[in-house]
Amino acid sequence: MRTENSMQINVKATLAIIIRVSLLSIVLMLSGCLVGPNYDAPQVKVNDNWNEQNDSRVTTQGAIDSRWWTVFNDLTLDQLVELAYKQNLPLQIAGLRILESRARLGIAIGQQYPQQQDVFGSATAVGLSKNSALSITGERNFGDYQLGFDAAWELDFWGKFRRNVQAARANLFASVADYDNAIVSLTAEVARNYILIRTNEVFIGLTLANIKIQEQGLHIAQSRFRNGVTTELDVVQAQSLLESTRASLPELQTNLKQAQNAMSTLLGQPTGAVEAILREPNGIPTAAPEVAVGLPAQLLRRRPDVRSAELSAIAASAQIGIAKADLYPAFSLLGEIGFQTSSNSRVGADVGNIFDGDSLFYSFGPGFRWPVFNYGRIKNSVRVRDSIFQQQLVNYQNVVLLAAQEVEDVLTGFLRAQETAAFRANSVKAAQRSVEIAMVQYREGAVDYQRVLDTQRSLLEEEISLAEAHSSIATNLTALYKALGGGWEVRQGQPVVDQSTQVQMQERTDWGCYLPLPQLPENLNAQPVSIPDR
Repeated sequence: MRTENSMQINVKATLAIIIRVSLLSIVLMLSGCLVGPNYDAPQVKVNDNWNEQNDSRVTTQGAIDSRWWTVFNDLTLDQLVELAYKQNLPLQIAGLRILESRARLGIAIGQQYPQQQDVFGSATAVGLSKNSALSITGERNFGDYQLGFDAAWELDFWGKFRRNVQAARANLFASVADYDNAIVSLTAEVARNYILIRTNEVFIGLTLANIKIQEQGLHIAQSRFRNGVTTELDVVQAQSLLESTRASLPELQTNLKQAQNAMSTLLGQPTGAVEAILREPNGIPTAAPEVAVGLPAQLLRRRPDVRSAELSAIAASAQIGIAKADLYPAFSLLGEIGFQTSSNSRVGADVGNIFDGDSLFYSFGPGFRWPVFNYGRIKNSVRVRDSIFQQQLVNYQNVVLLAAQEVEDVLTGFLRAQETAAFRANSVKAAQRSVEIAMVQYREGAVDYQRVLDTQRSLLEEEISLAEAHSSIATNLTALYKALGGGWEVRQGQPVVDQSTQVQMQERTDWGCYLPLPQLPENLNAQPVSIPDR
């Protein structure tokens, strides 16, 4: 009876101490400072409008088309973009990095609570030396049994762990922005490769058509030579031009195959897989000459890479506070509670009394650690973090300026390519007529074959140049939408990590509430995912 009452008294006293210490620690944590700078967004100067704002083909009104590739009205391109979004391997890696960053944030949040929490137990047989002090005054052979719990909690008095959470949260949001930027780059790269494929198909078609024309010219030269109307020189010249044109085909076919291989890789498939989707040549994609570009200031809200650059600066700002907290003493609460008993080995290992009140032991108390002799090293660590933060601020400003420059460059290229194509189209018509006239005059003996050669060579060059101009229009339009940050909206309502991968990861590791990963927000500036506390 006495033992039970004693145990109750000891337990009550212990609980009272725990409550007092816990309340004290909460007060200290809530009243603690938050060292380090609070992030202040830098001001970046951008133009009020684009240099090409007065061009009738450019409008700043209305929203930018989020599914911009559909302006080409090409169902094959639409299918390729959809497949790439679902199957591209680097994009899947970017999605998994969001999951990694989410788990890292969970670690940072958990560090705000007791950092060490262990249940311990032991059963030890002890045999002391006859010459030891303990063996002279007491039993030399005995068993020792312990069972208990200990914890260590460094209080966030200076905001070190709160700053760490800020940095981890910013890194998580940056991983979301990087994922969106990967989508922007992927859709643009798919469209660019598709245009390259179709352009090479057109080049091959034009070359084959000119080969037929040049073969006809060779037959005429051979006929005139056999009839004694002209010399063998005409035949040799015609043969030389024809073989030269034929020699350009293998290079064009190589370029086409390489572009197809690149597209297969973008789709996450082995080479050759894309050929069944491409089917027959479909011509270079064309779109309306007008384009909506919005205003320069809207780039800050649309482009994921701009958002990622700022979030990296926010994380770097929080890292300064983490480093600066080491300049001050770290206060901790240390505690241990459990039961301990020993038994004489000669009477057996009797552990039945381990939970008696008299077996209870505990130790609680505050402590602090202050690395004053490392002051110089810590100060330099703070300086390193401050330098990194300043680098990130300057990088953010540079990313904004480069984004605006990129839009200006490709917008000018898009508009000028249209003008070039119009001139090239007129030139091709003239070259075609020149070939017709030269062939008629050559049959009639009015001109020599050199005139025919010159017009045929010029026709192929002009037709290739016209195809290049049309390809440049489509390529610049693709680059323009990429520069405007278009395309990331395709992931709205879609999982960041596909279902089969989630199942595979769940079978391998207990992901708890982290999977399934919540859908990302529709707004780039919105908080990307809900975060568990632990």
